[in-house]
Amino acid sequence: MPTAILTGQPVPGSSLEGDLRSLGFDVRLASDAGETETLLAAVPADQRVAVVDARFVGHVHALRLGLTDPRFAASALPGAVTVQPEARRALARALTRETVAAGNGVAAPENLPERLGEALEADDLTVHRPELGTLVAEVPADPQERNGVRQAVLAVDDEAVRLRGAVKARDGFFTTYCISPYSRYIARWCARRGLTPNQVTTASLITALIAAGCAATGTRVGFVAAGVLLLCSFVLDCTDGQLARYSLQYSTLGAWLDATFDRAKEYAYYAGLALGAARGGDDVWALALGAMILQTCRHVVDFSFNEANHDATANTSPTAALSDKLDSVGWTVWVRRMIVLPIGERWAMIAVLTALTTPRITFYALIAGCAFAATYTTAGRVLRSLTRKARRTDRAAQALVDLTDSGPLAEYLTRYTGRLARVAPAVVALVAGAVVVTSAALAPYGGWLPVLGALVYVLLSPAALLRPLKGPLDWLVPPFFRAAEYLTVLALAVNAGMNGVLPAAFGLVAAVAYHHYDTVYRIRGNAAAPPHWLVRAIGGHEGRTLLVTVLAALLTASQFKVALTALAVAVALLVLAESIRFWVSSGAPAVHDEGEPA
Repeated sequence: MPTAILTGQPVPGSSLEGDLRSLGFDVRLASDAGETETLLAAVPADQRVAVVDARFVGHVHALRLGLTDPRFAASALPGAVTVQPEARRALARALTRETVAAGNGVAAPENLPERLGEALEADDLTVHRPELGTLVAEVPADPQERNGVRQAVLAVDDEAVRLRGAVKARDGFFTTYCISPYSRYIARWCARRGLTPNQVTTASLITALIAAGCAATGTRVGFVAAGVLLLCSFVLDCTDGQLARYSLQYSTLGAWLDATFDRAKEYAYYAGLALGAARGGDDVWALALGAMILQTCRHVVDFSFNEANHDATANTSPTAALSDKLDSVGWTVWVRRMIVLPIGERWAMIAVLTALTTPRITFYALIAGCAFAATYTTAGRVLRSLTRKARRTDRAAQALVDLTDSGPLAEYLTRYTGRLARVAPAVVALVAGAVVVTSAALAPYGGWLPVLGALVYVLLSPAALLRPLKGPLDWLVPPFFRAAEYLTVLALAVNAGMNGVLPAAFGLVAAVAYHHYDTVYRIRGNAAAPPHWLVRAIGGHEGRTLLVTVLAALLTASQFKVALTALAVAVALLVLAESIRFWVSSGAPAVHDEGEPA
């Protein structure tokens, strides 16, 4: 149980002690810094400790935001400061200095939490100070001021503020106006019954898998049920994040589940639609795989651009200035959010089309919408990159290298391909990808032209490793490599022309895509990329591409299906085992993923 130490003279009639207990704190009283230091030493080292001024007046939710958020080692608000176990030593040092100063008659007995917060920051510890908005958190100096602050507290409904704060600030139109107005109340209902965000996330996954199963029946009733259940799954998907923000239940496991389950749900649903169409005699596995590839590459573009510019310094480009100007016009914000087809709009479209039309029409609409959105967003980012001179950091360059997922072949060949350093890496990646995809698409199944294209791809792939990826368009290198690998698998599977090859290819791309998503979320959590042994074990993008083309040249279509299935299982087992090991370990980033707008 966390401990809150109230410092100073208790105020008659104050509800502060009860408020802290309602937040789960064991409350203890201290008259000065010396007694606070003694009480701190008595608290077990693995527990959170808060120091709160006994004169504090404010909303309970302000205390919740300032004292219970698990994501930060140290937090503070007016009249209160708290530390997690990893920051206990810094707090102890600050209290020791306060005790010495008080003994020498230097320090005043009032405002101890404020001084402790300043001392923690002086000790190079980042102290989180939450945005309170209309919430009140003050330490009044006299009874008259205290009465005024109490009136200010009564004038604001902190529960309403808490509900509003449970909803993400940036969300799509459909989510904002069709889901969040009631899903926030579902989140509160879950919180009052002790449900956790991870349980709601799991329920969302199960609902989506049932929806995929309904779609796989291939019946009209099944398609209608699938559409309804997919929307229900999305409501729960919104609810889990709102529950986490409402009750501040952020966790490492929750970050991993929330980050990966969205993709698992969507891609499992694609497979369900393809199975359902097959039952009706329509083979749409190529469309399902194409939709997954397009959506995954969209995300890679998002991640690469954001990582490249996460900590970059540059003058604002004209394109960015125009974007900011458009954002000042209210209606354009919603139009621009809708045309990028974020998850809410995308799932609503898929659900409605599943219920009313056929899987083929659903995939056609999905691919067309995602292609337009990808063109719009990528074009804007390219213009921004070309019209400003960004100064990217070594961290950003390393993140882009990690996102390329280059394996042992690329690493070995860097010693022989030094001349490629003279060419822009994005150009080399684009040319290499175009060569291998074109050769795989145009050559008949069983030919050796795709292998030749893959060899060219392997020889050119070290371009991403020869120099730091700090050029204006170097963030395009990972998306080009992703598209090349995935589209090569798709082209070879289509040319095989045998039932079962495309589903096997779907499984392989899904397993590799999971590895790429896992890489992204580790980097975003400042936990570095997956271990080097894993990247080498699964071959890197260039090794897998070469292997698949060789298998297609050597094996019959039926054997190729078995080989793709075996490769998919092997990759999935390796990446899932390492991913689960990492995300449940103590080294995983303790952050909550807010979800991707796309």
